[in-house]
Amino acid sequence: MVMATVREWHDEEGWGVLDSPETPGGCFGHYSDIQKRGFRNLMPGQRVDLVWEAPGFKQDGYDYRAMSIVPRSD
Repeated sequence: MVMATVREWHDEEGWGVLDSPETPGGCFGHYSDIQKRGFRNLMPGQRVDLVWEAPGFKQDGYDYRAMSIVPRSD
């Protein structure tokens, strides 16, 4: 798990891009990977704990995709 920052988030489409040193170029994130109750969304600039994978193909243009996104409270 690494710390990442939300670059952009599209509530209406349920996806966004997360940045961390371990995922150069960005990591695709889907609302279904967010670990919280209720409406699952993120805000640009928000910090999260991220578990990611490099599936070997581009996910919507990104080399990395999120497997688990945990919003941080700090």
